[in-house]
Amino acid sequence: MTRILLIDDDEKLGTLLGTYFARFDMELLAATRPSAGLELLRKEQPDLVVLDVMLPEQDGFEVCRTIRKTSAVPIVMLTARGEVTDRIVGLEIGADDYLPKPFEPRELVARIQNVLRRTGQRPDPATGFHYDGLEVYPDKRAALLDGEELDLTTMEFQLLALLAGNPGKTFSRDDILNELRGIDAQLFSRSVDILVSRLRGKLNDTAKSPRFIKTVWGTGYIFVGEAVEA
Repeated sequence: MTRILLIDDDEKLGTLLGTYFARFDMELLAATRPSAGLELLRKEQPDLVVLDVMLPEQDGFEVCRTIRKTSAVPIVMLTARGEVTDRIVGLEIGADDYLPKPFEPRELVARIQNVLRRTGQRPDPATGFHYDGLEVYPDKRAALLDGEELDLTTMEFQLLALLAGNPGKTFSRDDILNELRGIDAQLFSRSVDILVSRLRGKLNDTAKSPRFIKTVWGTGYIFVGEAVEA
């Protein structure tokens, strides 16, 4: 059974979603305060976190930053207004998706399923993309750097799979956002550089001496990893 942690100060929402999620073989763990939610995350190791922006003690963005210091667990953020700035901040700090309030429970389930569908066990080495020091397995949502599995957020992995799956192709910032999210890229293009920077950090890559991701100044990014046989 998939375990979902909800951090939202609306107790009625937790009760409603707990009943609804059970129809989809999902178990809901709920906390109304960030401190309790972080403790549940540590103890219960849920498969995904649904995180409200407006919370007591500290806002959801700060909670997201705290989670990302130690965990790559997928995060779906709930925003009261669905404002562009909230979405940009969520992307920049490592959230995997967002849903404006009010929402239909079925849409939240669909977003959760979409975020989780690429998770899986350690991949078969006969499949995926293979480069010198880097292996990427889109079907299993897994990547290994020098033999060690990487802890990537969903957005980071989607970006890596996009670039590694199209070596030598230059992607503009708008191209990347359209491929990853299917949303209005003009509203979010300034966040791509931060997403690329986070991914580079986990790949031990640098803009000055790129091993995998090279900046094409004034245009976007290109994957330059050296392909090897599986």
